[in-house]
Amino acid sequence: QVQLVESGGGLVQPGGSLRLSCAASGSIFSIKAMAWYRQAPRKERELVAGITGGGSTNYADSVKGRFTISRDNAKNTVYLQMNSLGPEDTAVYYCNAQILTTGRGLGNYWGQGTQVTVSS
Repeated sequence: QVQLVESGGGLVQPGGSLRLSCAASGSIFSIKAMAWYRQAPRKERELVAGITGGGSTNYADSVKGRFTISRDNAKNTVYLQMNSLGPEDTAVYYCNAQILTTGRGLGNYWGQGTQVTVSS
């Protein structure tokens, strides 16, 4: 089995910063792409940022220049540094990873989500 555990969410004032972390554990052979999604109330889940196994990144237009995705392959962890946060960034943030496991092949996995609230 594989688990993705997120941390780092919380309440922050507009203009502030947060760093999200997502650690994968379990029967992992290798991790391919990793990504962060978010879902605001009454909205569809959307891709925020993604990073390939080789380190190439992509971002939603709404977060370019403010958010940075990175990964530590030795720790099976992906990060999302979020700066200049605004109320529009309020959402539940989900970690996603494509993981090759020992015995089950390639699978798509999700974390449980972490709430980010931007408010004064």
